[in-house]
Order: sequence, then structure tokens, then C-alpha cells
Amino acid sequence: MTEIPPESEETDEQLMMRIALGDTMAFRLLVERHQGLVIATVARMIGMSDAEDLAQQVFLNVWKSAQRWRPEARFTTWLLTIAKRLVFNESRRRGRARLIPQSRDPDKERPDHPDGAPGPDQQILERELHDAIEQALAFLPEKERLAVILRRHENMPYEEIATVLAMSLPAVKSLLFRARNTLREKLGPYLEG
Repeated sequence: MTEIPPESEETDEQLMMRIALGDTMAFRLLVERHQGLVIATVARMIGMSDAEDLAQQVFLNVWKSAQRWRPEARFTTWLLTIAKRLVFNESRRRGRARLIPQSRDPDKERPDHPDGAPGPDQQILERELHDAIEQALAFLPEKERLAVILRRHENMPYEEIATVLAMSLPAVKSLLFRARNTLREKLGPYLEG
């Protein structure tokens, strides 16, 4: 097998063709390229503590399915479809327990506040709002939560969200409309202030 440099210009589809032939270097590159997306999406759905384990399962499924994979949709759409299935299964396994997704990222918190940075009061308000948003997201049904995450955090087009969720485009738009209304209700006190 040939070594591929990390800055490989190969498309995901080309890498998947190589993975189907058992190329572990191509698989490593594909994982490195997309693990951030998968971990972040999974963490927002079920929490950071299990995100890396579930992400490994996602990529294990990619490896196992490589020979059957066909480039009918964007690779990331297919990848997130696998992630969705595993996240929903994990949620059901846990008995549909409401999980508070991804906790605050300590790297994004600003203990110092040089000129121009928010002061301690503003930081507390930002943290409260962030926590309220995450808690409101946690109470959405799975499909609504995933649709919001894919749209808000991954900036995914409606058409791709429809593919990931195996829904029609109008159904996805309706789903997001309901989710946004629910979030607006739950976050009402924060939006008014």
C-alpha cells in the first residue's frame, strides 16, 4: 500500500474506493478528515462523555461497509446517516433518557478579559444562555434535535438533512419549524431579556 500525505487532495469518494480494497492508510486519512465532524455532532446529541466511543463505532461501520458503499450522496451525508442510526440506537438503549448534550468547552471560556473582551458579568450571562440552549436542545425529540444540530452547527443544506434523516424536504422544513418554535418557547425568558 502506498503512503498518502496528510494534505492529500484525494476526494472522499476516491479514499472510499481505496478503503474498499483494504487500504488502511486511506482509512486513516478519511478518519482524520472527518472525526471532528462526527465527534462534534455525536457530542451535541448524547454528550461528550460517550462521543469518542460512538464516533469510533461510526468509523468502524464505515470500514465494514466500504465494499458496499456507492457514491449516490455526498460522503459526509452518508457518514452522518451512520452516526444518526448509532446515536438513535444508543438513545433507545438508554431508555430515552434526556441527556444534556455537550458541556461547555473550557478552551472557549475566557478567564482573562483584556481590553474589549466581555467582563465577568457578560461571561456569566453567555454561559447561562449557552447552558439554556443546550438544555432546550436536549428536550427536543431526536430527529428535531439532529436536524437543528446539522443546520445550526454544521450549516448543512436542507436537502442533505433530508437525506440523513430519510425524510422529504418539506418534512424536514416542517420538523425544523417545530423545533425552532419549541426552542423559542423554552428560551423565551432569555430572548425577552
